[in-house]
Amino acid sequence: MSRKPQKGYFVKGHFVAEGSELDLQLKAELKGTTGATKTDLKREMESLQALGGELLTLRADLFARLQLPEKLQEALADARRITNFEGKRRQMQFIGKLMRKLDDDQVAAIQSALDEQRSGSAAEKLALHQAEHWRDRLIADDAALQPWLQQYPGTDTQQLRALIRQARKDAPPADRAAVSQGLAPRKGRAYRELFQLVRAQMSAALADNDTPAHTDDEEDGHAPQQP
Repeated sequence: MSRKPQKGYFVKGHFVAEGSELDLQLKAELKGTTGATKTDLKREMESLQALGGELLTLRADLFARLQLPEKLQEALADARRITNFEGKRRQMQFIGKLMRKLDDDQVAAIQSALDEQRSGSAAEKLALHQAEHWRDRLIADDAALQPWLQQYPGTDTQQLRALIRQARKDAPPADRAAVSQGLAPRKGRAYRELFQLVRAQMSAALADNDTPAHTDDEEDGHAPQQP
């Protein structure tokens, strides 16, 4: 006869059984909200638990910047390792309780980090769409070459022209049957390399725009003199 799994959660990698002395002690430490109804507490717990779940998806660099309490970091690390559904659910409940101990500034910092990650993903998708647009425009229209070189003068013109010519040669003839079935024609190597070239030039231009300007003194290796 199989033994019924014990209910509980993990703290610092150690299992804490529900109802145990340690469990009661931890729950007593986490209590700090007074004057609120059970419904309010439940709503707050669910909100913070959901926020804790989003923390599991946060990039490592953004996560490190938050400098969360050690106990919360360990609980999140345990949650990443747990694969059992019920165990994961109870661990996330424990994380929600730990999240209640954070102050408003810490919660706001978590929200800001999550927003930054979402914003970065959107910006990356936009950059990819812009690169795809330029690649297709360069292949389809000779008149697109001059505007591109004006905007990205650092481009290797000879390489760019060669890739455009080859991509046009490699382009398969229109297949009406495939088009009617929604099937995209296979693209050649030059088509892919042209995209990489366009994407690299756009990224380089963006990085140059983000680089702060230097004074003549700094370029000569001398710090600017104080008045």
